[in-house]
Amino acid sequence: MKDAENAEVAVEQKTSINLHEADVAEKVESKPGSVPPPGTGQKIYEIDPSLSGFRQHLDYRYSEYKRLRAEIDKYEGGLEAFSHGYEKFGFCRSEKGITYREWAPGAMSAALIGDFNNWNPNADVMTRNEFGVWEIFLPNNADGSSPIPHGSRVKIRMDTPSGIKDSIPAWIRFAVQAPGEIPYNGIYYDPPEEEKYVFKHPQPKRPKSLRIYESHVGMSSTEPKINTYANFRDDVLPRIKKLGYNAVQIMAIQEHSYYASFGYHVTNFFAPSSRFGTPDDLKSLIDKAHDLGLLVLMDIVHSHSSNNTLDGLNMFDGTDSQYFHSGSRGYHWMWDSRLFNYGSWEVLRYLLSNARWWLDEYKFDGFRFDGVTSMMYTHHGLQVEFSGNYNEYFGFATDVDAVIYLMLVNDLIHGLFPEAVTVGEDVSGMPTFCVPVQDGGIGFDYRLHMAVADKWIEILQKPDEDWRMGDIVHTLTNRRWMEKCVSYAESHDQALVGDKTIAFWLMDKDMYDFMALDRPSTPRIDRGIALHKMLRLVTMGLGGEGYLNFMGNEFGHPEWIDFPRGEQLLPTGERLAGNNNSYDKCRRRFDLGDAEYLRYHGMQEFDRAMQHVEDAYGFMTSEHQYISRKDEGDRIIVFERGDLVFVFNFHWNNSYSDYRVGCLKPGKYKIVLDSDDRKFGGFGRLKHDVEYFSFDGWYDNRPRSFMLYAPSRTAVVYALVENEKQPEPEAADDSLES
Repeated sequence: MKDAENAEVAVEQKTSINLHEADVAEKVESKPGSVPPPGTGQKIYEIDPSLSGFRQHLDYRYSEYKRLRAEIDKYEGGLEAFSHGYEKFGFCRSEKGITYREWAPGAMSAALIGDFNNWNPNADVMTRNEFGVWEIFLPNNADGSSPIPHGSRVKIRMDTPSGIKDSIPAWIRFAVQAPGEIPYNGIYYDPPEEEKYVFKHPQPKRPKSLRIYESHVGMSSTEPKINTYANFRDDVLPRIKKLGYNAVQIMAIQEHSYYASFGYHVTNFFAPSSRFGTPDDLKSLIDKAHDLGLLVLMDIVHSHSSNNTLDGLNMFDGTDSQYFHSGSRGYHWMWDSRLFNYGSWEVLRYLLSNARWWLDEYKFDGFRFDGVTSMMYTHHGLQVEFSGNYNEYFGFATDVDAVIYLMLVNDLIHGLFPEAVTVGEDVSGMPTFCVPVQDGGIGFDYRLHMAVADKWIEILQKPDEDWRMGDIVHTLTNRRWMEKCVSYAESHDQALVGDKTIAFWLMDKDMYDFMALDRPSTPRIDRGIALHKMLRLVTMGLGGEGYLNFMGNEFGHPEWIDFPRGEQLLPTGERLAGNNNSYDKCRRRFDLGDAEYLRYHGMQEFDRAMQHVEDAYGFMTSEHQYISRKDEGDRIIVFERGDLVFVFNFHWNNSYSDYRVGCLKPGKYKIVLDSDDRKFGGFGRLKHDVEYFSFDGWYDNRPRSFMLYAPSRTAVVYALVENEKQPEPEAADDSLES
């Protein structure tokens, strides 16, 4: 926790810096009541009485949040106005011309240069106010046209403590890499009104259960190339809808100069990546998703920034402490990137405005916040094993400024956009993470249940005989009460080169030779296909209130992701061999999942059916969940979720006739999902027209039970006939076309 002296310095700095507001622009009128006022912050102790032992830390955290909110209200007119930074900084067009403002307190002089003035540093010299904000106004041309034509390259030239420096404006809305050049160029993006995309479709309401299709636009083509927003809109979005997902999470939107960073080394925070098209192309993609009823979540990176000095924020004004902590605290040694100073007033303005920008301008429906664990702790979660001891969460290693920023950004998002969704990537299990801010929490809607994927990797390295049903169930259900989770069996992390997908762990090189239906299978393929389906269903069934899948993994994509890259020198000094800048492994072979003559198709159809069953029965968000059996001998897991009964037989050899399973409700049950169905690549050992009648009598601590056949390596979902909702998707031969 920050000591009192540092806290006083931080307050003084924030208060003084923010006073320049009256000098540089008119305040944006705040919407009364648009952001709810802070609550008492005490409900967290009702939810988890164990937190009372850390009241000093948590109450301090909440008091700092309230103090900061009060300062923002006093000096900026509220969070709503404060988050309109993009209407005050960067390029702001008016009827009379363009005003360009930039916060660069370390610079001694500044000038706006670009194509519009032939890059003459003496033509448009900027003036500085007492708070380090540089400004220039460019009046319209005599004919009323813009003084900076749309599409012009622009930069700010500054005399800094590190020398003369040309930088892309920090608030730039588009940046492009010229052919043959490495650094990006800032682009003044303001197309004529007739060329601007106009949204046509309303944003969907937040669904009760979240089924996320994690995707990357650039690598979404079946061809070895960088795909476009337009192609993703036309080819991939209909696929996602047909698979049964209700949200698409898009990675690598914020501009990043290094493609192989997967979008995580952001250089231009307000600019959508130009590799895939224009800002208006992205808007068209999002509007099409809304037309299909899909939420669009953005993978937003506020945890760190590229260390590039030519086209990023690093050393922007010639100092290492403008946006970031100075010295070692401002550098992430493993990610080779810069770390924000969340205690800086102008950093708060920049990041809060950035979140607001993507929701306002592009109509994103929410965010998946990247690297939140790194933000919340000064050790960034590196080389730390979180055991669940509360001292690990509330101590001197906690970056309180970062946690307060997360509270503020969730406060902002949920106050102004009530339907927006926020998901936080946290591996630590920080308590209060998904509790509303006014109740004393950090305010996320969901936490990514990251331990599940790690557990599957651990288990897949063991023989079947060593799998423990209790261990699987414990990992899937080990989450904080009243804090929602998005679970996943694997994400993009497990698909990267150097790692393995679940399909590759299970089937290895056999995937290249034995996936055609007109060729004999192998024991490894049979086992792999069966377990691939079971692992995904048990993860969705028990892992949380939301589910995530990375594109291609639904059908067991056979190849890893390897971005085009040359030889790379790592921060450790080690040299990493490149791949001759090949795009061959940076694509998704959707054609394999669509090919009915391949076994991939059955795996895809099962994932599709799984989503449609959840859509019909809403089991992920049901309040009723009961695990009635974890049988280590039989290798059986039985649980209820809502009105459904899930039966998993993980035994590699034993099938069980007249197997008794407990249930809560009386009546007639029938199969609504069967992983052994032939259309899913199974052996068809179950008859789907059979009805299962419950009978009274306690069994496995349930008041009733019914008898069934449980084939080996099979997962089956049973539902009461009275509640049947016809969850099956279209016929299996209705393939998804890419």
